[in-house]
Amino acid sequence: MLMVLDVGNTHMVLGVFQNDQLVSDWRIHTDPGTTEDEFFVTIANLFSTRKISESDIQKVVISSVVPPMTRMLESFCRKYLSCLPVWIDASKVDMPILYTNPSEVGADRIVNAVAAYCKYQTSLIVIDFGTATTFDVISAKGEYLGGAISPGIGIAAEALFHRASKLPRVDMNNPPETVIGKDTVASMKSGIIFGYAELVDGMVRRIKKEMNGSPKVIATGGLAPLMQHVSQTIESVDQDLTLEGLRIISKKL
Repeated sequence: MLMVLDVGNTHMVLGVFQNDQLVSDWRIHTDPGTTEDEFFVTIANLFSTRKISESDIQKVVISSVVPPMTRMLESFCRKYLSCLPVWIDASKVDMPILYTNPSEVGADRIVNAVAAYCKYQTSLIVIDFGTATTFDVISAKGEYLGGAISPGIGIAAEALFHRASKLPRVDMNNPPETVIGKDTVASMKSGIIFGYAELVDGMVRRIKKEMNGSPKVIATGGLAPLMQHVSQTIESVDQDLTLEGLRIISKKL
């Protein structure tokens, strides 16, 4: 079995593949302070719910944007899985990275780009709604052209809560019924959710203009389904995109 992990600033997504099929996946909080033994307890409990044994794991591939997690995950794999993980960066993929400095591109962005192009074989804009909202652009020839990074929806909501003393913390799992909010919570949700929808649609419009084409627009990340509902440009949502990208890359390592 292949175990893949995408380590983000807020959440870590874990998947297990058998014969190229995703058999189980989980989302857990990223905690740079956890030890390899504590992490093992979490993983063992998750595995037990799907009747997976640690001894079944033959290979581990990781994309991470959280350097403090590196030592712990290395120790966990060595101690409990009897293997060393493969860490994804620009040097591990065949896709041309047309960044000024390819090593600056986040591993998650590279993995998403590889998975999206492998699946759709066309020019693409991949939007990932994570701690940051990222836009990754792939040419029709399969080149990573670059992209854009903006603060994530959760960061925006938390900033309002922490910096504006009278504003409450609000749940962003569903949009308000109207753009014109009739109370504080509805007004905040409108500003953030509909505001981000316009950010997405505006960025997509500008990227398409620079590309001189009609790239396919796909989204991934925890809030992708919500944003697809309010965006006019997101064509489809692929929640397993990053895990699938890690699987694809693992085949060539």
